[in-house]
Amino acid sequence: MSKRKIYGQKAAVALKYNPNLNYAPVVVASGLGELAQRIVNIADENGVPIYRDDSTAALLVMLNSGEHIPPELYSVVAAIYAEVVYSANEMKKLKPPRGRK
Repeated sequence: MSKRKIYGQKAAVALKYNPNLNYAPVVVASGLGELAQRIVNIADENGVPIYRDDSTAALLVMLNSGEHIPPELYSVVAAIYAEVVYSANEMKKLKPPRGRK
């Protein structure tokens, strides 16, 4: 875990989870300030769901890239994942079928 100073800076973290390869989600990118904004922009441009929670981001940004989230954050990250999946499903319901407008 790194000791980054986050006072007043925007933080962003990208996580990846593959249950066949990893026992817990892994940090694939994290940053503060302008780097955080770039992470959010890249996710948005690529259709990656974005969940905004400053408190959780402040904790997760202390992890290094390639590091698994610690067991103490499993329930927090699981709740975020559930919300992202729910939101994605809701968005699919609102999208018209292909070929229709």
